[in-house]
Amino acid sequence: MTLSIPPAVPAPSPAAPRGDAERPGRPCVTELRLSAFAVHRGAVLRLAPLTLLAGPSGSGKSSALRAYEALARLGAGAELGTVFPDPGACVPERARPDAQRRRGFRIGCTADGPQGPVRLDLAVQAEPELRVVGERLTADGLVLLETALRDPGRRAVQAAWHTAGPAPVTRAPLPDDRLGTALLPLRVAGKTDGQRRVLAAAEQMLVALRSVFPCDPRPGRMRDPVPVGSGRLLGGCDNIADVLGRTRAECGRRYARFVAAVRAGCAGPVADVLAEPVTGGAVRALLDRGDGVRTGLGRLGDGELRYLALTLVLLTGPGVLEVDAAGEVPAALQTLTVLADGLDRGLDARQREELLRLAVRMCDRGHVRLVGAVGEATWAAGLDGVEVVHLGRDTRV
Repeated sequence: MTLSIPPAVPAPSPAAPRGDAERPGRPCVTELRLSAFAVHRGAVLRLAPLTLLAGPSGSGKSSALRAYEALARLGAGAELGTVFPDPGACVPERARPDAQRRRGFRIGCTADGPQGPVRLDLAVQAEPELRVVGERLTADGLVLLETALRDPGRRAVQAAWHTAGPAPVTRAPLPDDRLGTALLPLRVAGKTDGQRRVLAAAEQMLVALRSVFPCDPRPGRMRDPVPVGSGRLLGGCDNIADVLGRTRAECGRRYARFVAAVRAGCAGPVADVLAEPVTGGAVRALLDRGDGVRTGLGRLGDGELRYLALTLVLLTGPGVLEVDAAGEVPAALQTLTVLADGLDRGLDARQREELLRLAVRMCDRGHVRLVGAVGEATWAAGLDGVEVVHLGRDTRV
């Protein structure tokens, strides 16, 4: 397979140009491109505020979420090796090495916001060694940043970014183990209109990619008491008991909505959801049944625990969830994106519907976006505010 990034192609123009008032106020990822990644070839996934990726096992739902998470981590400045600990698994199965025995993968996304759609495309060499071999940041068909591997013997890529000053571009080497777009704020002075445009586009992309929370609750680890810690919910929701006490104290109104949602999705009466200390400095969570009976989470079924955890995720935010938020950007200008693998796993019909209705309400406000992987989505058909993207086994390569 070729590891180069194809020439930039301007996005199709809409029927009428969008005015500033029609652009999203908060940057958000509206498209995920899996040009060559795991089971995907040439896949373009349009992402709405609430998107369900539906398809049978092996259709690539989890790998799509993995690619999104990888872009988010790279946007936060993570090194390539920590983001892709097993890069060979990201290479399409039938991809053949080139003359230099190289194999790799290509992913990208589009971030919409005040600057209009901004595209990021990334080519990564997985074999024989992991490195970035090409990156392109574009807006309105104009290439704002482009990198390429010129000398395989050097651990750097040659970068060129738009200047529009006395020199049309600025050239400099960048590390081959990080996303160049994430490094631009440290390298671009912002003295010319062109440089300021580059910085604005890069900032929009990075803010859109930050505040991502990959979530797949693990009921087997939610039942036991946990040590008191940071009070920030982990992606597996193992420490949910530690988080409940904090969320109750910080926002009683939102916690009341959480209790009401738990009441709607769990069996039996639910008057409250509590966290209480136990011996050894730990804390456990339980349901107050309202008649003197308290039910520990250890007695709940897997579906009830996953429903409870996902509900809490949707009703909280970056301050409670273990996410890498953009601290230099006001919270009002950021959007939390939840990546929920197996969103419907273990849930009964009532729990699925209640969870989806809650997700619609939260996503409609603009502060939360949700991309969830489900086996099938007939149960979500006809519900306003839900976009379903169907994946099939025939997309495998």
